[in-house]
Amino acid sequence: MLEFFGAICAPSIWVIAVLEFALLVFMIVRYVKTKSIMTLVIAFITVGLFYDAFMIGLGTLDNIESLKGLSQFRFVSHGLLIPLLFVVGSLALDLKSPWKWVVYGVTLALMIAGVAEGFATNLVPNYALVDKDTSLYSTVVRYISFEPSTKKYTADQIATLVATWGDVTPSWASGISSLLSFGTVFPLMGVGIYLWIKEKNPFLFLSGFSMFFFSVFPLIIKANIFMFFISMFGEILMVTFMLVYTIKKEKKFI
Repeated sequence: MLEFFGAICAPSIWVIAVLEFALLVFMIVRYVKTKSIMTLVIAFITVGLFYDAFMIGLGTLDNIESLKGLSQFRFVSHGLLIPLLFVVGSLALDLKSPWKWVVYGVTLALMIAGVAEGFATNLVPNYALVDKDTSLYSTVVRYISFEPSTKKYTADQIATLVATWGDVTPSWASGISSLLSFGTVFPLMGVGIYLWIKEKNPFLFLSGFSMFFFSVFPLIIKANIFMFFISMFGEILMVTFMLVYTIKKEKKFI
């Protein structure tokens, strides 16, 4: 199974990046013609996902060292844009004052925290934390958060890693990253279930569920090493289903 993912990883990342760019272009055109605010918000989220896929795709090429600075903005853009999922939920529910302002306030606070987390994350190439299956990492070299596991490494080994790669990513930054990854998807699924029942429109639920499923699927099949890759399928399905939900809700394709 790992060999299969290793074989398709590099070309699939570029395919996903191209598809996300195509979706982004369509969303921009749709917003210009329909002035759909929900489409605009989804487009902003897609910008972050495209940048993430594009930067990881560059990791299939040479000169990975030059990507560290640009890779930092992968984490910054994730922290800045993923909280907009709350705004998508608010717009889908047609929330009125004061509740929509509560959601916007929470979103803004999470965006600020997410940007701080992105800049505070210490990045290392993924091969820095490899002690087995090293050949699988040769498929895509990318920068990841420096979080050596205490279950995997002894204190002396961690000290050696720190001496080589710098300080470990602060625990508060890791916590915010986890909160943004899962704390946004579950509310989206909950809102999606409600709107599925109310509007007979299942696509917002499918949006959140796709992201959740492709995040846990690598754990189920014991392919953690390719979690970053497998979850990318969930990301593109997430924005695609959000867009389909919007089109159906607004009863206008473009």
